[in-house]
Amino acid sequence: MLGDKKTKFLLVFIITFSVLLTSLSFYFYQAFFSPNALVDKEEGRMIQIPSNATFQMVVDTLYQNEVINDVITFSFVSKVMKYQEAVKPGLYNIPPKTNNLNLVRMLRSGNQTPVMVTFNNVRLKEDLAEKITRNLEISEQQFLDLLTDSVNIRKFGFEEETIMSMFIPNSYEVWWNTSAEKLFDRMFNEYNSFWTEERKNKASQLGLSPNEVSTLASIVQAETQKADERPKVAGVYLNRLKINMPLQADPTLVFAAGDFSIKRVLNVHKEIESPYNTYKYTGLPPGPINLPEISALEAVLNYEDHSYLYFCAKEDFSGYHAFATSLTEHLNNARRYQAALNRSKIY
Repeated sequence: MLGDKKTKFLLVFIITFSVLLTSLSFYFYQAFFSPNALVDKEEGRMIQIPSNATFQMVVDTLYQNEVINDVITFSFVSKVMKYQEAVKPGLYNIPPKTNNLNLVRMLRSGNQTPVMVTFNNVRLKEDLAEKITRNLEISEQQFLDLLTDSVNIRKFGFEEETIMSMFIPNSYEVWWNTSAEKLFDRMFNEYNSFWTEERKNKASQLGLSPNEVSTLASIVQAETQKADERPKVAGVYLNRLKINMPLQADPTLVFAAGDFSIKRVLNVHKEIESPYNTYKYTGLPPGPINLPEISALEAVLNYEDHSYLYFCAKEDFSGYHAFATSLTEHLNNARRYQAALNRSKIY
């Protein structure tokens, strides 16, 4: 009888243990391998995990944004895989129907999705700070602080007036959580990549530094939006520089005035006291008046060689210009354009 009781007890124990083991194995399998993220969705979702985020903040973000269904299993798998102590910030693209195992692997590895930083049509440092940080974790003010920090600027070999030359308008792939300092470093590397030995040699042949090329290119860009005309306009300004003739570039007066709503430059604007007044002072202004696009930079480096010293907007408002070698010819072109402005009531 005693042996029968022991046998029964052992049998019950084995059955109970087997049931528990099966249940536990099933739970483990479900926790690790069953879909838990965006289970009912057909598209992925971008999730931002900010710098210095805690594991609880990650859980709250995932749950409140309806990414995960079951917080307990996600937390369990995170604990087993030691993700709770290894939270990495960034922007993550969570695929639909992702299981906890793959989700935690992605987050723990820091396998985030890059974002595109694009900036163009920039005049001022404030414009650049706003556009360059638009898709990033860092704030506009954080980047602007670096742009206006003389110690930081000089680290890169620039001055307050020339620092904008360091930024080449384009689209760049960066991490969402990159710091302002690292973004600055990245833009300096892109600047150095752009200024190849070939481009530096072309600038040297013009008697210009890369910063001076940027300054002249910014004026050329402000003068004409027609990329095919920019080398010709660049040629005019280079001809003026060669004979020490004032550049007399209207866009520099607009910049000096700080009023970008000005549509027609008048004589009163030519009296503005500013180093950017190219009617009063010969040579190039202290720095760029906007961020010149690559096409404008290339227009200066590959300028059109001609004898023109003057140009004036055409009276048909096509955006193109009439070029002249003599002042008399230029004044005739200018009168036709002024008459067109008057007829259109642009004062």
